[in-house]
Amino acid sequence: MAKNKVAKRPTRDEFVLEEMGNQLTEAYYENSEIVLTVWGWEETVRGQIDKMDSRTGKVHIMQNDRAVVKVSFMDIMEVNYPRD
Repeated sequence: MAKNKVAKRPTRDEFVLEEMGNQLTEAYYENSEIVLTVWGWEETVRGQIDKMDSRTGKVHIMQNDRAVVKVSFMDIMEVNYPRD
């Protein structure tokens, strides 16, 4: 029986990952609102970084409705700031 092929997460070089980490750290310390594009998710995640957990590799995003969304750092494809 054949396995279904699942698209692999794109690989990024160390420079891209380091730059993204710097953007997340800056947004965390400045309490800035960010918009994350996450691999495999249809919608973007918007909110402020509540916590960056180095043990689990997850970024905790607090949204406007006070819900917390946990996103794996390696699944984050793009970090942007809202334009509105």
